Amino acid sequence: MKLLIALFLTAGFAQSKIDKTVVAEVNGKKITKNMLMRYHSKNLNFVRANRKVTVESSLNDLINRIVGIEKGKKNKLHKSPNVIKKMNDIIYHAQISKDLDPKFRKIGKIEDSEVATYCKQNPEYRTSQILHRLRTNPSKKDVAEALEQSLSVYKELQKNPDNFAEMAKVLSQTTNAKIGGDLGFQPKTKLTPEFYAAIKGKKVGFITKPFRSQYGVHIAKVTGIKDCKDVNKSLYKKIIYDIKRDKIMEKYFSDMRAKAKVKIYKNKI
Repeated sequence: MKLLIALFLTAGFAQSKIDKTVVAEVNGKKITKNMLMRYHSKNLNFVRANRKVTVESSLNDLINRIVGIEKGKKNKLHKSPNVIKKMNDIIYHAQISKDLDPKFRKIGKIEDSEVATYCKQNPEYRTSQILHRLRTNPSKKDVAEALEQSLSVYKELQKNPDNFAEMAKVLSQTTNAKIGGDLGFQPKTKLTPEFYAAIKGKKVGFITKPFRSQYGVHIAKVTGIKDCKDVNKSLYKKIIYDIKRDKIMEKYFSDMRAKAKVKIYKNKI
């Protein structure tokens, strides 16, 4: 038994050693067995429709990668603005991951009790809307006209609230207009802050005054309120996790900005 254990440990140790055997050379650059097997292990995570993933195919991929990178460097693509932007994106996310992944892991499991508390504070509503769309950077005139038209619609709805769906079919500038502007049930995170603020705490049948969001000017009607026991718990646990994660990131950047020299010229925005 002791001999078997010794042989097993010796074999395991041999496999864990870095194998520096050179299996190929590309323009003077050596590819070791260790480099190849690491690359191959990553390739095994992906299905190739037209070929099997073998050590030989991984070696060909690795060679292609090396010659491709060499050509890119020769053509100075690493100095291209688009490439620099992509490289900066990678560095940005890699730094966040390096600094914050340990803290994210400490968030741990989200409990059902947390879901119940969050849902009670932020009920899930079913709504319909009449939306007057505005472009990304509308003029003051465009905004004024949209508000005026929406206010006229709102006054009509105050007289005939049951006509909301029919008016939405005709007036709402959305893909769901044909179904009376129905948005279905949506958790808080699926709606703009302005939209959720306009409906929060309101009863079924309530119609909001016109309000503006990044999409345009809305009139919303509350058509349902979901019982907390019926919400998608998996979705809500993700929402709560994201909220906790965002708080960690907010503090992280706040601390970094406090040490950086930042100037904002508000009059030029």
